[in-house]
Amino acid sequence: MSKEGGKEGGLSRTPPRDRIIETARDLFRKHGLRGVGVDAIAEAAGTNKMTLYRHFGSKDDLIAACLSEAGKEAAQEWDEWDAEFPNAPMNQLHEWIGCAVSCAIEDPRGCDIANAAIEITEPDHPARKVIAQVKSAHRDRLARICRDAGFTDPELLADALTLLVEGARVSWQTVGPQGPGSRFVDVAEAIVAAFAERSKVAADVAG
Repeated sequence: MSKEGGKEGGLSRTPPRDRIIETARDLFRKHGLRGVGVDAIAEAAGTNKMTLYRHFGSKDDLIAACLSEAGKEAAQEWDEWDAEFPNAPMNQLHEWIGCAVSCAIEDPRGCDIANAAIEITEPDHPARKVIAQVKSAHRDRLARICRDAGFTDPELLADALTLLVEGARVSWQTVGPQGPGSRFVDVAEAIVAAFAERSKVAADVAG
C-alpha cells in the first residue's frame, strides 16, 4: 500500500492539496521558508512528493499558494467587519486596530506575508507577486474605510497606519512586547484622532 493510501484515513478527510498547504504553512511558520524541504512537508502531510508535485509544480509554487491562502483569510476578516459593522466605517477602523495587535503584533512569529517578503529576495519568485497583491489589497481596503469614514486625506491616513503596523511588527520581533510596539494602539488611535481633527477643521472651513 502506498504511503498516501496508508495514512489517508488516519490523518484526515481533508483533500490532499488543502492538507499540504495547511501543513506547509505550519512548518514554514515554525522553521522559515528555507528551513523546511518538500520531503518534510510531504511526510508531515501524510502524503508523498509525487502527490505534492502533482498539485504544485515546485516548492516555490507551494510557497506562493500558502501566501495566497493567508491573503484569503485576511480578506475574509475584512468581509466579516463589513457584515458586522455595515455603514459604520469608524467601527471597522477600530476593529482593524485591534486585529493588528492580536493577529500581527502579539504573535511572536509575525506576519506570514511580511516574513516571506524578507526571506524571498529573487524578484522573479512566484510568491513576490502574491506578496505585493496581498499587501496592496490590504492597504487599499484600509484606505476605503478611511474614505468612507469621511477623512479628508484617507490615502495618507491609510499609508500612515500601514507603515505603523509594519514597524510595530519589527519592533515586537526585535525587542519584544515591552518595546515601542507595545504602544501601537495608543499611537494608532492618536493618528486617527489627529486626522479626524484635520477633517473637522477642513469641514469647518468648507462650511
